[in-house]
Amino acid sequence: MQKGIIGKKIGMTQIFDESGKVIPVTVVEAGPCVVVQKKTVENDGYSALQLGFGDVKVQRMNKPLKGHFDKADVACKKTLKEFRFEDCDSLNVGDVVKADTFSVGDSVDVIGTSKGKGYAGAIKRHNQHVLRATHGTGPVSRQPGSMGACSSPSRIYKGKGMAGHMGVERVTVQNLEVVKIDAENNLIAIKGAVPGPKGGIVCIIDSVKA
Repeated sequence: MQKGIIGKKIGMTQIFDESGKVIPVTVVEAGPCVVVQKKTVENDGYSALQLGFGDVKVQRMNKPLKGHFDKADVACKKTLKEFRFEDCDSLNVGDVVKADTFSVGDSVDVIGTSKGKGYAGAIKRHNQHVLRATHGTGPVSRQPGSMGACSSPSRIYKGKGMAGHMGVERVTVQNLEVVKIDAENNLIAIKGAVPGPKGGIVCIIDSVKA
């Protein structure tokens, strides 16, 4: 990983390129992020940088977190994330990472928490087939259907798609393109959809499969 930043999803819009082609984009308020902690192989067993994003009042911090920020001599931040960059020596505690760390045309992966859908059935949750609504199938055509054989194995196999809680899980969307960067306002326009609701926290990193 060469580059990474924490951001907040603003919402979706569309922009036009030079040829007049419309591009659907997600606008992310990326940074500014401050380096709160620098982990080294000697002290922690691995090399990484901890970035903080989003200002928060000191009164809302508990004592351990407040001491963590006081040690780094930086303002209290709402979100902390670790990034394992290939070159962690290029940044030190207190340095600021802004949206212009990325460039137009970069291929990125975006990590976020998906929207919560509540308790959902097997049709919506696992994209299963809807049963026929005729020939004695009723009274319900959106039930999951057979759970498996009867006497053997006398149980339901692990992994069987059934109704349950859907959403609110870590989702990574890969190989998205950076279309536009507004360094002055710390905004990045990314082609396509990004996981999570408006106002959700996302991480933008270099594309793994680029």
